[in-house]
Amino acid sequence: MQPTTTQSTVITTGRGWWWKTLVLGILLWAVTAVVTFSTQNSNLIPTVILLGSFLVPFSVVLFVVEKAHGSIDIMLLLGAFFFGGIFGVLGASILESHLSPSLWIYVGVGAIEEAVKIAVFLVVGARVAEKTGLKGALLGATVGAGFAAFESAGYAFNASLTRLGQIDLNALLQTEAVRGLLTPVGHVLWTAILGAAIFGAASAAGRYRFTGGVVLAYLAVVALHALWDSMGFISAYLALKVTGGVHYQLAYGQLLPVASDNASTWSTVFYVLGLLVISVLGVLALRHWARAKRPAEVSV
Repeated sequence: MQPTTTQSTVITTGRGWWWKTLVLGILLWAVTAVVTFSTQNSNLIPTVILLGSFLVPFSVVLFVVEKAHGSIDIMLLLGAFFFGGIFGVLGASILESHLSPSLWIYVGVGAIEEAVKIAVFLVVGARVAEKTGLKGALLGATVGAGFAAFESAGYAFNASLTRLGQIDLNALLQTEAVRGLLTPVGHVLWTAILGAAIFGAASAAGRYRFTGGVVLAYLAVVALHALWDSMGFISAYLALKVTGGVHYQLAYGQLLPVASDNASTWSTVFYVLGLLVISVLGVLALRHWARAKRPAEVSV
């Protein structure tokens, strides 16, 4: 059966709705946070979590809708967003529960999460008849945005809970702000890279072909993902090397290592620089696979 593209839905959205939605959403999120602070109404917590977690990912979807120019059905993109998010976090949760703490855990997490996202991508992408690297990047970004939205909602919920069962609104808002800021160069970028590689390697008839380039793209996004997740550890290690170690503090009868203020500063610097380098590498990888020409057909 040949893949088909549904033509019933035509993209008629105006230009710039993604950034208009983003700006308006940030204002609404800020107003909701202020009202929640002032009234201490816990019923507003779900609103803060959902609005903060889905705002940037949904803006990514609107950006994709505008860039697709009718070549990808809107309902297909919405399905990619929600199915990518729900099945992605469910699959990752099940598979990651079997990981054991080790130096390789970040690689395992990256491999699992990128695999479950791309599994959804393959199912949804089968409906796109004319596959190109750019279309793969757009569809992959949508799947990654869905995963990022649902994952961020979970992180925000966990950050809001204290050991005493109370709500820490400051921690919730900080978590959402940071994750929202980094979303475009996180799951969105990684799945876009792999989506571009997969669609770019597809045959002219739209059939998937898992070439060496696709395998290389998967290994690349796993490496970027693992480096991203482990950057906190890497930056702290580098900071201690630069400052010459740590001093010790007596606590509960034991000597605990405590990083100096200088080491903390260096750790922050290395962390930001590390994320910046990873983001640049990811963007370069996306440009490469999104623009790559389709491999020549092999005659039999």
